[in-house]
Amino acid sequence: MNATPDTIVHLLRHGEVHNPDGVLYGRRDGYHLSDLGKQMAEKVADAVKDRDIVHLRVSPLERAQETARPLAQARGLEIVTDERVIESTNVFEGMRFGVGDGALRRPSAWRHLWNPFKPSWGEPYKDIVARMMAAVHDARIAAAGHEAVLVSHQLPIWTTRLHVEGRSFLHDPRKRQCTLCSLTSFHFVGDRLSQVSYSEPAGDLIPTADKKAPFSAGGAPEERKP
Repeated sequence: MNATPDTIVHLLRHGEVHNPDGVLYGRRDGYHLSDLGKQMAEKVADAVKDRDIVHLRVSPLERAQETARPLAQARGLEIVTDERVIESTNVFEGMRFGVGDGALRRPSAWRHLWNPFKPSWGEPYKDIVARMMAAVHDARIAAAGHEAVLVSHQLPIWTTRLHVEGRSFLHDPRKRQCTLCSLTSFHFVGDRLSQVSYSEPAGDLIPTADKKAPFSAGGAPEERKP
C-alpha cells in the first residue's frame, strides 16, 4: 500500500497567450495572456484556492506571472520568480510556423533538425529536467507538509513528467498531456516521489481545435509541419 503523500508540488502551465501572428515566442518579452487566458487563470485559481497551497514559484515570463496572480491573491501568497522554470530555448524563436509560411519550408532550417533525441533545435531535454527538478525540490522543501505551485510552460512541464515516469524524451508534441492551465502534480512522501496526477481545471475554456494540437512556444518543430 502506498504511503499517504505529505507534500504535493503542482506544475501549472500558463493560460492562453495573445499571439495573433502565430509567432514561436519562446522567451521573448511582450507576450501576455489573452482575455481567454486571463479567464483560465482566474478559473484555475478558483479551483484550487481552498487547497493547502503555501508556496508559489513562477517563471519570469509575462504569461506565467499573469497566470500566477489570481492564485497569489486568492491564497495571499508572494510570487517567487524563478528562472529555472522558464520556457526552453529554441533556434526558431521569433519565426512563424503557420501552414504555407512556416520556417520549416526554408532549407536553412533543416540543419537544426538532425537529432530529435537531444533535441538539436533547442535546449537539451536533460538540461530542462535538471533545472526543473531543482526548482521542484526547492518548492517541496519550502512547502513541506503542504502544497506548492510552480507556474511554467508546456515543454518544461512535459519533459519533467517524462523524466520522473522513466519515459523516453522522444515524443509527438501533439500528444503531450499538458493543456493550457493544466496541473501536473507530483506527490511526495518525504523526498520520494510516490505518484503523478494530472487535471485540467480550465479545460472547458479551451477551444476544441487547441485541445487536439496546441502549438507550444518551446516545442519541437514537428508540431506543425506543413
